[in-house]
Amino acid sequence: MDRLNYINSGNAAYIDSLYEAYKQDPESVDYGWQKFFEGFDFGQGTAPQQSAAATTAGAPEHVLKEINVLNMINGYRSRGHLFTKTNPVRERRKYHPGKELETFGLSEADLDTVFNAGVEIGLGPAKLRDIRQLLEDTYCHTIGAEYKYIRNPIKTKWFEDRMESRRNKPDFTVEEKKRILNKLNQAVVFESFLGTKFLGQKRFSLEGGESLIPALDSVIEKGAQLGIEEFTIGMAHRGRLNVLTNIMGKTYKEIFAEFEGKNYDLETSFGGDVKYHLGYSTDVELSNGKKVHLSLCPNPSHLETVDPVVEGITRAKIDGKYNGDYDKIAPILIHGDASIAGQGIIYEVLQMEKLQGYKTGGTVHLVINNQIGFTTNYKDARSSTYCTDIAKTVLSPVFHVNGDDVEALVYTINLAMEYRQEFNEDVFIDILCYRRFGHNEADEPKFTQPVLYKAIENHPNTREIYNEQLVKEGSIDAEFTKGLDKAFRDELQAQLNEIKAQDRFTDSKPMFAGAWQGLHVPTKEEVYASSKTAISEEEFLEIGRKLTELPADKQFFKKIEKLFDDRRKMVNETRTFDWAMGELIAYGSLLKEGHPVRLSGEDVKRGTFSHRHAVLTLPDTDEEYTPMKTLGAEAEFYIYNSLLSEYGVLGFEYGYALANPHALTIWEAQFGDFFNGAQIIVDQYLVSAETKWQRGNGLVMLLPHGFEGQGPEHSSARIERFMELCADNNIQAVNCTTPANFFHALRRQLHRNFRKPLVVFTPKSLLRHPACVSKLEDFTQGGFQEIIDDVNADAKRVKRVLFCSGKIYYELFEKQQADKRTDVAIVRVEQLYPTPVIEMEAIRAKYSNATEFFWVQEEPENMGAWPYMLRKFRKSPLQLEVISRKEAASTATGYSKQHASQQLYIISKAFEAPVSQKQKEEIKGSAEKMAQTTTS
Repeated sequence: MDRLNYINSGNAAYIDSLYEAYKQDPESVDYGWQKFFEGFDFGQGTAPQQSAAATTAGAPEHVLKEINVLNMINGYRSRGHLFTKTNPVRERRKYHPGKELETFGLSEADLDTVFNAGVEIGLGPAKLRDIRQLLEDTYCHTIGAEYKYIRNPIKTKWFEDRMESRRNKPDFTVEEKKRILNKLNQAVVFESFLGTKFLGQKRFSLEGGESLIPALDSVIEKGAQLGIEEFTIGMAHRGRLNVLTNIMGKTYKEIFAEFEGKNYDLETSFGGDVKYHLGYSTDVELSNGKKVHLSLCPNPSHLETVDPVVEGITRAKIDGKYNGDYDKIAPILIHGDASIAGQGIIYEVLQMEKLQGYKTGGTVHLVINNQIGFTTNYKDARSSTYCTDIAKTVLSPVFHVNGDDVEALVYTINLAMEYRQEFNEDVFIDILCYRRFGHNEADEPKFTQPVLYKAIENHPNTREIYNEQLVKEGSIDAEFTKGLDKAFRDELQAQLNEIKAQDRFTDSKPMFAGAWQGLHVPTKEEVYASSKTAISEEEFLEIGRKLTELPADKQFFKKIEKLFDDRRKMVNETRTFDWAMGELIAYGSLLKEGHPVRLSGEDVKRGTFSHRHAVLTLPDTDEEYTPMKTLGAEAEFYIYNSLLSEYGVLGFEYGYALANPHALTIWEAQFGDFFNGAQIIVDQYLVSAETKWQRGNGLVMLLPHGFEGQGPEHSSARIERFMELCADNNIQAVNCTTPANFFHALRRQLHRNFRKPLVVFTPKSLLRHPACVSKLEDFTQGGFQEIIDDVNADAKRVKRVLFCSGKIYYELFEKQQADKRTDVAIVRVEQLYPTPVIEMEAIRAKYSNATEFFWVQEEPENMGAWPYMLRKFRKSPLQLEVISRKEAASTATGYSKQHASQQLYIISKAFEAPVSQKQKEEIKGSAEKMAQTTTS
């Protein structure tokens, strides 16, 4: 009876809803339910106010069993995936309760009883054995479906109608089966060929999961039929070479050239990467003659790092190329079972799925489930039942498919694509397969997995299994596959022979194509050349006026009205502009020139420090007003407060900038040091992708930085980390001291015919510092200044030169003016990298009477720009010394008094009486004499 009560409670609400509908209008429910409730009312004598569920305790036995059958149907739909035949090489774990009839209050004696509950699965009144058989066929064979947790009944009904009507059984034509077999043959033979021709070389083979190739081939065809024109694909290294050739169309010659080392050019500085990290893009022709564009993104060994990048690329194309139509392009992410369960970036990316600023219309997730990590058993790799259980956090459906059943996989991925196009949501397919060899081809998996690999050793490959199936059913004869095998091996051998006969191989794919047409890798001279980024006075003021006007018919917070009054005065009266105005007018000017601007990050609409107010929220409503949209610009201004993510969002924005180099794409950290949560994106993409993969990028990172006594986590954007990554003019790092220079730095990003990532160490206290303003002419004349000399200094009188960067300039300047120190010059290095070495050395020459040159910084001596400057100028005539906080393990103190004391020390030290040349020589001589004495 306890079991019965448990079962009844699961369907009570559902039965009640049907019964209420029946009482209102019997025709509103299916015929079978009409008969069910007629019998129920007759047998129970139910009063109108009673419910069906409430009276089951005293219901006749046949009524209770009808409900038990409904529970059985619901049980299979909810838990059938636990009892599938989805694992090709080992027994599944056992789950209790099971799916025996007794679990649902039924028995073998009921098998030939007709139950009206059969209407629920489309059979009409049917025998229990037929109802159970349909459920077994649908939910417990080589496809397991998890979808009942989806809270939208329309979506669950969508799945049930399609799966149960077909019993999740593929029904392909002979020609379709031959195509599947051909792609499977290509996957199997390609791996076998590489394994025999390039012994001992890493390739991270797909062997054991070859059914991925016909599945991808099919989903591209299916997607195109449903209106998709482009796919963006992200995957780790396992199987990448197979996907590159047999899906993307990269020639086998190119792959063989990479194995032979014939694609390396001694004349270039291009460092390259291993072959199984590389990306590719191409147009592929489908069976109907239509072309679809495919992009496979390059990805490092940080397995899931590519995921947000793929999503960002896709969103950029949705915004810029497909006018917001999510049905024209789809992302496909291919995961490993260990990485999807273990990597936090998966959760971050999933949480973007439905957010306005990041949604891409649904991603098809494929998991190559090898049932093992590097050497780690799945039992040690996760706590969840499935590696895909994270999908449930966003209510995405999950399918588990036996990788040896290639038709089941093709059928499932097509179903997934239909769902994606119908609902624009994510769907997961867990392909249970195996890894025939170790983590790489030189590894010995039996060291750690002897039982599993004994089973794998004797297991036939997927092509052999499918070939046997097709021969048995009469779709092909026994010789068909032999012909496919020989023809394909001959083709591979011919291309290998060709490449061996060549001295070297040159990739014909240009680095700058598509959206990047017209851009190029800059020369050193171009990197250092100035750009014309000033705009006319008329245009500047017009943009400023429109951005500071508030509509009279809307009510705003009093503080906002006061802020905008002050901004209007900047435009109409003082003609001096603070940081926020310089930034916003820079965006407005680019919009009017036709460049989209996208800004995202935590709290960017208002700004962490309430300086930006690019979007205004009206009191007592959720209505938002965006002044930037009043400019009448053709280009779009996108600004989104992000989810609380750095890794995922920075990766997304990097991908966005990758796909649209003509948009200004910006990510702002809430505090500068928060970027360290996204260090992998910085290391693997931002600073190195041009060298590894020949992929440029113009992403802007805004990182609030400055020591103001706010403690270790709110002081430093870790300038030293970026500086140690600088080489080959890979990025730009600036620490501006004026709104105008920031204005020009932003505009410069799109006013050159090349793209480089821009890291901006933005201020906090300077956002409202009365001295941190720029005059109108600073915006309407010239361009970005890499270095700003002390305009008030008399070179002949200067004995000490202080080089600095960022906020500390204003404290040094205040001390200089207060003490009237004409013997000290303050020079601002606005661009830390590419470092203006020539200009800095020219400063040294200009101040020829100076005896001391210091780098002054707020950061500890082992941080900030100093370690880089020390290295950069160690052999230069500019012999720099440093004034800073002493070296430390933490970026800053958490005690405000200690902070103030340290800051005072730095400023005081900077303005000590300069040491004369004579004194310096005397000190040097004393030091040498002491050294000689010590040696003696």
